[in-house]
Amino acid sequence: MNRSGLIFLSVILFFGCNQMVEEGVSKKDLERDVELITDFGTIIIRLSDDTPEHRNNFIRLVNMELFDGVLFHRVIDEFLVQTGDPNTRPETEEGASFEPDLDYMVPAEFTEDLFHRRGAVNAARSDNPARASSSSQFTIIQGRVYNDSTLAIAEGRINDWLRENKLVNNREYSSWLKVRERLIAERPDSDSITVAQNMIEQIAERELAGFTPYTIPAEHREVYKTEGGAAHLDQNYTVFGVVLSGMEIVDRIAGLETDEHDRPFDDVRIITARMIDRR
Repeated sequence: MNRSGLIFLSVILFFGCNQMVEEGVSKKDLERDVELITDFGTIIIRLSDDTPEHRNNFIRLVNMELFDGVLFHRVIDEFLVQTGDPNTRPETEEGASFEPDLDYMVPAEFTEDLFHRRGAVNAARSDNPARASSSSQFTIIQGRVYNDSTLAIAEGRINDWLRENKLVNNREYSSWLKVRERLIAERPDSDSITVAQNMIEQIAERELAGFTPYTIPAEHREVYKTEGGAAHLDQNYTVFGVVLSGMEIVDRIAGLETDEHDRPFDDVRIITARMIDRR
């Protein structure tokens, strides 16, 4: 898998309270902000108390100095900048693997008040039914300004994902999908493929009968239409913080020229990340 994509260090889903996430987090840390000193300047982030699992995990990684030296390895102008992969540190990116105890994901924490406005900090993630987050990779939303038409498109994408996620979490539906895939591979002319497809459609119809589409709240719509953001990510990726200062640095990073994998040709790193007293 190319490192410029969504690279995830963990393969084991981690749910509930875990002492590992709390370790290295002091009560004073909960009242501090995060300072990211980059090659282009300083970005200050405030973590949300409404997402305690993500907040504590992020603080712990800052205190471990895990983010020191990592690249902004994925950059898409008018969308986001992504960082947090320890394997992009200078001492590890040439082939060695970073091997701290990071064999977990962080449970999704969706809250209506946290959305993908410009400056939002969210957790990257793999494609998993629980929408659990990467243990370390995160993005800062640069985004773009919306109008009513583009918000309607974003709302449609949100609900497409929510419907798909609802189905994927249905074991009967997932089982029939596997049956159909196996039949297509092994017996492509079999009438059983039609039977499997009919079952898939029946389960989907039943499962989605009571589905209530998500509607972007009016106050969020106004922010998206004035400040901008990435509305289509709402309810699918956990937002756990916001940039307090340094969005001009984010804009500069987002404007870098990139290769076909969205990796900047010129390296830009987090020189150091640390907890600082609130100003």
